[in-house]
Amino acid sequence: MTATTNEYGQPIGDSLPDWQPPAWPNGDTLEGRLCRVEALIPERHASSLWQAWSVADPAVPADADGKARWIYLGGRAFDDQAGCERWLEAMTADESLVCYAIIDAASGDAVGMATYLRIVPVDGAIEIGHLSFSARMARTPISSEALMLMMTNAFALGYRRLEWKCDALNGPSRRAAERLGFQFEGIFRQHRVVQGRNRDTAWFSILDSEWPMIRDCHRRWLATENFDADGRQHQSLSTMTAFVRGR
Repeated sequence: MTATTNEYGQPIGDSLPDWQPPAWPNGDTLEGRLCRVEALIPERHASSLWQAWSVADPAVPADADGKARWIYLGGRAFDDQAGCERWLEAMTADESLVCYAIIDAASGDAVGMATYLRIVPVDGAIEIGHLSFSARMARTPISSEALMLMMTNAFALGYRRLEWKCDALNGPSRRAAERLGFQFEGIFRQHRVVQGRNRDTAWFSILDSEWPMIRDCHRRWLATENFDADGRQHQSLSTMTAFVRGR
């Protein structure tokens, strides 16, 4: 953090004379090569999301109905398609959230959701969260591209701080944050009570001053020439962004 000194000899933050609060995200469709991210409409997306979320996670042998991926989100709040649609209606009715469905470009199916939350335009801060990715997105570039589209959009709107938070015990989420270029900021101890259990929360962020170099990493990683004919990456995103974070 940089600082200047006031007339009393006290260090204070740099002035932001041209600062203007950014607009609230409007849910515009974000187009990518592998997916698109569009405003979530329960009656349109509930059926395919329910089907995608019901697929077992192959990385979790005990997971038979897709519930394992919801553990760090407080558990899946529904057990059938009707319940899924009601839950999506409640989420989209929350005016503090901007909810998106993630659409697989190849199939046209909704395979996951994500939201903007904790949106504070006056401070230029916004968070990406409520990531409910299905097993159909697991270990595919769709997951990364969907988040990259949302990150790019947040900074294009004029936000100066992008946040990522997760259960401190959620190793995959913490690794995903750092892979995407987020900087670890620390642990909020005993931050929440979730389903009767303690949750410590890990905080991550990217600042607008850091974004151009991270955006370049994303573009180079997503480029078609970074993947072979079988879809295997030549250079990993984590290697690219680790270099930027270490600067």
